[in-house]
Amino acid sequence: MATLSTFLLLCLALMLLSSTHIQAAASIETAVASSKMYGGTQGSLRPEECGGRCTVRCSATSFKKPCMVFCRKCCAKCLCVPPGTYGNKQMCPCYNNWKTKRGGPKCP
Repeated sequence: MATLSTFLLLCLALMLLSSTHIQAAASIETAVASSKMYGGTQGSLRPEECGGRCTVRCSATSFKKPCMVFCRKCCAKCLCVPPGTYGNKQMCPCYNNWKTKRGGPKCP
């Protein structure tokens, strides 16, 4: 009888331990998924979200109107706007690689 109760206690402890491990793994996966920048990867935005993202992207420039025009154009094509007000274009290859006729960057 003592071995049966010990066995049941051991099984209960293992079930609790595995349950805790599964919950920890699920919370890690959730944290990783939420840490990915929404809208910061190519094709992750809907067209109606471009205006808000471009407002943030162009907030630090003194040339807001042209910045917004080209940002919206780039977002409409790429469905992506890099995070921040400058740089980070590597997160959006389409946004980064679209060039003007002279070879300069088309997207702000």
